[in-house]
Amino acid sequence: MSAQQPRVLVVEDEPAQQEILSYNLEAEGFAVSRASTGDEALLLVEEVGPDIVLLDWMLPGVSGIEVCRRLRMRSESRAIPIIMMSAKSEEVDRVRGLETGADDYVVKPYSVVELMARVRSQLRRTRPATVGERLEFEDIVLDAETHKVTRDGEAVKLGPTEFRLLSTFMEKPGRVWSREQLLDRVWGRDIYVDTRTVDVHIGRLRKALKLQGGDDPIRTVRGAGYALR
Repeated sequence: MSAQQPRVLVVEDEPAQQEILSYNLEAEGFAVSRASTGDEALLLVEEVGPDIVLLDWMLPGVSGIEVCRRLRMRSESRAIPIIMMSAKSEEVDRVRGLETGADDYVVKPYSVVELMARVRSQLRRTRPATVGERLEFEDIVLDAETHKVTRDGEAVKLGPTEFRLLSTFMEKPGRVWSREQLLDRVWGRDIYVDTRTVDVHIGRLRKALKLQGGDDPIRTVRGAGYALR
């Protein structure tokens, strides 16, 4: 699974629906994980750390509503966007799904094209760089679509890893990222990299940004990690 690809967890117990969703998401460039039960979904959220969850309401065992409720109770999954999918079309059901913590509610049968648009909309809010958005922080501009970075109007030359690091920082300025969190977000969970490697690439990113003048925008938080200002 590429660290660059947005990670989507599809939770759907109907094999045909699961296959259609996964096929279309992968065609759009997403890295897809699949679950057929609520229990499996809860485990995969911990293992994969998805950027978004497509969650069917009617699941064997633990229901989609209960999965949603539990994910919202956990600090590590509280902010993950959840799109609830259900054949329940009554207003009371929509309200229940949203009040339980879903960010969006899609009624079956749904348009796959519309669902893909809703996925991109949620990711634009939480992971803008992964859907080609332009990010700005003070005098730094990152164009995720063209993979170009400028500082005070001057081009900044970055390697792929430094670009992903900067994207991560610019998506959430001020947030402190631990080395382990950066390894997961930038390198991916399937690759073993020593945490000291993070320090090396942070150093390279700092050097590239400081070549264009100005203060170092990345601060080291002793005992915690790194943050953008």
